[in-house]
Amino acid sequence: MTASIPDPQALKDWLQQASGANGFDVMAVTGAEIDEITGHRLSSFISQNYHGEMGWLADTQHRRQSPKHMWPDACSAIVLGCNYGPNHDPMTALGQTDRGNISVYARGRDYHDVLKGRLKQIAGQLASRSGWQVKVFVDTAPLMEKPLAAKAGIGWQGKHTNLVSRDYGSWLFLGVILTDGHLPADEVVDDSCGSCTACLDICPTDAFPAPYQLDARRCISYLTIEYKGHIADEFRSAIGNRIYGCDDCLAVCPWNKFAQTSHEQKFTDGQDRQMPALGDLLSLDDAAFRQLFSGSPLKRTGYISFMRNVLIAAGNAERPALAADILPHLKAGSEIVRAMAVWALSRYYSAEQMSQLYDDAEPDSYVRAEWQQALGH
Repeated sequence: MTASIPDPQALKDWLQQASGANGFDVMAVTGAEIDEITGHRLSSFISQNYHGEMGWLADTQHRRQSPKHMWPDACSAIVLGCNYGPNHDPMTALGQTDRGNISVYARGRDYHDVLKGRLKQIAGQLASRSGWQVKVFVDTAPLMEKPLAAKAGIGWQGKHTNLVSRDYGSWLFLGVILTDGHLPADEVVDDSCGSCTACLDICPTDAFPAPYQLDARRCISYLTIEYKGHIADEFRSAIGNRIYGCDDCLAVCPWNKFAQTSHEQKFTDGQDRQMPALGDLLSLDDAAFRQLFSGSPLKRTGYISFMRNVLIAAGNAERPALAADILPHLKAGSEIVRAMAVWALSRYYSAEQMSQLYDDAEPDSYVRAEWQQALGH
């Protein structure tokens, strides 16, 4: 008995229905390859060290340049998007200087956990219906989701390098199902940024050397999430109260006026909740940090980087009462935390007051340098 050959269009129609039933807002299909221009851009990004300390980008550069480099049998890429559009202007939280501002995408449940289960459900059903092999990806493998989404016609990569959609603005989480089966591809949409440079102009740290180029080493999202070292003085004031990520270039995109508020409760529950008070965050120890942010993307930063970020926000807050909450961190076990505690406290205390707290037995050279700066030397 000959096995029936699956009808690609019927499967695609089913995928459209299944994606909506599983909470996705958009689904489109493209071939499992990426054009050479995108590959060249990745090579340029890495050769200029714009990736900072994200060494895995360089290590997996070849595999990232095409899904087929990762899975030679891949034929089609099914790209799914989930809208996490906020129901308010996320920029307003930047004015609440006594509170830590968290990027919109991280205020709810970790999208990796939410989307991956749903993608596996759809992929498993597709495999059963078609007999094809499938693989699922949510931002955790060397797969460039944004170029694939643009190639599938879900949107285009804007000048801020993020995906922009006519229907969802800059607020889409992406997931991809690769399959060795062939599905009809969707059409690419035109780049509609025009002459607008709003996303470039708003960046607090000038992280865009040119349109469509990002120097991650200057990006607040990179600095507060991926980077684990001492944050350079030139960026600290610009960080403001951002303790995890930065929404500025996304939030000012004019295409957001057409975006809809997300209907996914796992993403919206924390979006309009008042941001956490810096005083409360400064009192957290490692265990309390992990408990408070269980199930949240914030747990990915780790306690040390998180407290570094909170101390920078506290130093920028212009709230003298926070000095008492900063003080204990001068004795922290981590030199990263001690250094930022010195800097933050020096924003409230005079050099004379700081000299009374100085410990000349400090073993770390970076922390000692912060002390010298604080003491006016």
